[in-house]
Amino acid sequence: MIRRVVILGAMAVISIIAVQSYWVLQTWDLRENDFNRTINIALRRVAEDLADLNNSVLPLKNLIRQESSNSYTVNMEDVIDASQLEFFLYQEFEKLALNIDFEYAIFDCSSNEMVYVNYCSYSNEEKPKESLSTFPKADKLNYYFAVNFPTRSSHLVSKMELTFIFTLILLLSSMFFVYSIFVIIRQKRLSEMQKDFINNMTHEFKTPISTIRVSSDVFLGNEMIQKDPRLLKYASIIKEQNIRLNNQVEKVLQLAKIEGERFELQKEKLNLHELILKVVNSNELRVTQNGGLLKSELAAKDFEVKADRFHMTNVIHNLIDNAIKYCKEVPDILVKTFEEDGKLRLIIEDKGIGIDKEHQSKIFNKFFRVPTGNLHNVKGFGLGLFYIKKICDLHGWKVDLDSELDQGTKIKISF
Repeated sequence: MIRRVVILGAMAVISIIAVQSYWVLQTWDLRENDFNRTINIALRRVAEDLADLNNSVLPLKNLIRQESSNSYTVNMEDVIDASQLEFFLYQEFEKLALNIDFEYAIFDCSSNEMVYVNYCSYSNEEKPKESLSTFPKADKLNYYFAVNFPTRSSHLVSKMELTFIFTLILLLSSMFFVYSIFVIIRQKRLSEMQKDFINNMTHEFKTPISTIRVSSDVFLGNEMIQKDPRLLKYASIIKEQNIRLNNQVEKVLQLAKIEGERFELQKEKLNLHELILKVVNSNELRVTQNGGLLKSELAAKDFEVKADRFHMTNVIHNLIDNAIKYCKEVPDILVKTFEEDGKLRLIIEDKGIGIDKEHQSKIFNKFFRVPTGNLHNVKGFGLGLFYIKKICDLHGWKVDLDSELDQGTKIKISF
């Protein structure tokens, strides 16, 4: 999944950047063409104004030539007055809202050189002499002037400010996405390391747990221990806690196995009522010893399901175990089956402490336990309901939770 997210995300980012780059270049070309077209119009009007003033005729061909990206040559075929030229340049540029710095030069026939005339700035700043442009001579022209726009590029960029702002936002978003992917990959690696550590640790626990179990059985079977109430009590505690520890380790190992890619359910046709009664009978003594009540109302007529016997038994046992552990004073539990909307339903209902609404959406999350402040009356890892949800999802069953704080909890499984 992570690999797919990285590949698809990278393709999406590259595609977006490519499209944005294309539009930036297209916008630049449009602005550039628009600028060139406007300059040509302005320079043609300047030439016409000068020709009208001097009663001369403009050439029919090659009136305006673009020598470079920001330099233009205008062929007049008549003597050009510098002051008149500057006046008309300012006038026509302002008419077309071309408030851009420019510099111009006029070809001197006597010296056969371009004579630099002036740098015209709209900001009233004088340009250093060393940064003034050099105008090359044009071939086969006698009377002409040249205009250069040294700030052309910055002028075009200023016209595309919004485009560049959006491009910058896109690049920042792409960088954030790449950073997020690196964070996800790192967290996944840490999660895998943690999972491997827990799995290895629980496997390592199996050997000492087995050794302690054998040792406690030897103690409990010894006549001298049985005759000493104090030693018998401690040996029983060792046995009981060893079983509890073994159950927790088995639960972690089962979850690791379920989350593995090669996990397969061993499905078979099962009598759901028979399974429920076995689990109820095994927990009945535990409930009645605490003065509680564990009832079953198995009303469903079609109670055969296709499921994994081991995991189905664990699901029912975990639900009843939770109902016992999270009771108020004494357990009051009802297990019932019925048919509704063509489906078999199993409900395990208790009148325990219930679950607050704000925590119900997270109750099936791995390792989640309802916060109880500094009180930890019920021990656990927060794996029971996660295990139940996982098994039900693998079977294709639906699990619903209905709970009210201090009123009890009802969990329904739809087969």
